[in-house]
Amino acid sequence: QVQLQESGPGLVKPSQTLSLTCSVSGDSISVNFYYWHWIRQPPGKGLEWIGYIAYDGHADSSPSLRSRTSISRDTSNNQFTLKLSSVTPEDTAVYYCAREPLGKGYDIWGQGTHVTVSS
Repeated sequence: QVQLQESGPGLVKPSQTLSLTCSVSGDSISVNFYYWHWIRQPPGKGLEWIGYIAYDGHADSSPSLRSRTSISRDTSNNQFTLKLSSVTPEDTAVYYCAREPLGKGYDIWGQGTHVTVSS
């Protein structure tokens, strides 16, 4: 049974870097052909795709967030990490990690972690 679990601080100050980790159990993040995504949902709004890191280490992110986003992985610990720099209150959201078998949509989600950006 594959499970994803987000972790990280629930409160970040404006201008700082938000750092979240998704720990994966029950499957390897290096297995062909899975993509591992970060998605967020601001209060009262819809889901917003942030980016992904693929089974081969390739990463990509939303053009609107790309300049502030870094997604990396730690294969030895089977984790992948999101870093979002220069945060503002508009980055307040519930952040999710999710798995996508190539071309088949998200099939497994983490429970989500709420992050508030506030001084």
